[in-house]
Amino acid sequence: MLSRAHIDRVVQAALDEDAPWGDLTSAALIPEEAAATARLIAREAGVFSGGEVFAAAFRLTDPAVDVRLRAADGDVFAPGDALAEVSGPAQAVLTAERIGLNFVQRMSGIATLTARYVAEVAHTGARIADTRKTTPGLRQFERHAVRSGGGHNHRFSLSDAVMAKDNHLAVLTAGGLGVTEALRAAIARLPHTTAVEVEVDRLDQIEPVLAAGIDVIMLDNFSLDDLRTGVAQVAGRAVVEASGGVSLDTVRAIAETGVDVVSVGALTHSARALDLGLDIEIDPGGAR
Repeated sequence: MLSRAHIDRVVQAALDEDAPWGDLTSAALIPEEAAATARLIAREAGVFSGGEVFAAAFRLTDPAVDVRLRAADGDVFAPGDALAEVSGPAQAVLTAERIGLNFVQRMSGIATLTARYVAEVAHTGARIADTRKTTPGLRQFERHAVRSGGGHNHRFSLSDAVMAKDNHLAVLTAGGLGVTEALRAAIARLPHTTAVEVEVDRLDQIEPVLAAGIDVIMLDNFSLDDLRTGVAQVAGRAVVEASGGVSLDTVRAIAETGVDVVSVGALTHSARALDLGLDIEIDPGGAR
């Protein structure tokens, strides 16, 4: 999902935001000839994600900085593990430190939380998927982190799949057509390669929606009993997604109802940054 061009674009914007006219502190206090070595150390256990993003923060600040990753995205680590090593001009290392850490801490936090959800449903056939509840501008990074944690991605944007929610259906049927007829008419205007998902919040909505020939049906905020009934009613005619009210405390029971997908907004909107630190040593006369 992450291309070097996209990584560089987003990371450069973050560097420009953090040091729009350079790093005044490092320029004033750190000799230009000073060299630095640093290690990215885990302060707690987790799942790694964002290694190439972390490295880009240093590379874009100064190509003379060398970053050697000791963990790959998706690797599980323990407290005290060294995840990367950084060496090069001290001014550049100090300038890039915060941006590199911000990204890798955020992405590893998402990967770690995702892995916990995935573990809860591992005994079922359900997959854990993210949502569009991502930080604006960081969607590709955050969704890459979900995959690092063993999760799956939902539609990437409004442009790559049809997903009709209650407000869409209300407008669609305002002209007097029933849900089935209105959906069939809309589907007829789409390219044959476009997937269609429809959200329902009651059992009696399932049949009219399925009759339109949709690909995925989302059972939104259903009780566990209604989820089981809904899965039986769909009977394999569409992919069944459960959404709403999903937490680490509830995801196992939701998955055990037989749904195919459990979408979890919390993977990206509620993950905390993982505690990773950059331990730096300075050699005042050793750069270049």
